Amino acid sequence: MHSACPLSALAPGDAIRLETSPPIAVFHTEEGELFALDDTCTHQDASLTDGWVEDCWVECPLHASKFNLRTGAADAPPAKLPVRVHEVLVVDGRIMVKESGDAPNLPPGLTVDGHISAG
Repeated sequence: MHSACPLSALAPGDAIRLETSPPIAVFHTEEGELFALDDTCTHQDASLTDGWVEDCWVECPLHASKFNLRTGAADAPPAKLPVRVHEVLVVDGRIMVKESGDAPNLPPGLTVDGHISAG
């Protein structure tokens, strides 16, 4: 389980990036809900914490594919694959993220440790 931050430190409408491998994005929506997804768009190496959140979707800052905060599903190309969704808990006032055991869907050429592969 990853400790993100105190709940009081993440205002509604904000997001933070956890430097895990691969990175995880934690979103606190304007409605007060907490969500965690892999932070890397499945189309190209872009941080979803830099994207725009509206309703229950985050839009990639590069090419406008959107990912559902509840399911990780991509709405339209260029992203075709979903991002992993992680369980979020608040324990003693801290946001905690239980990382999914599923394999991540990373963009072509990117490895789990965040490096670009030669192949």
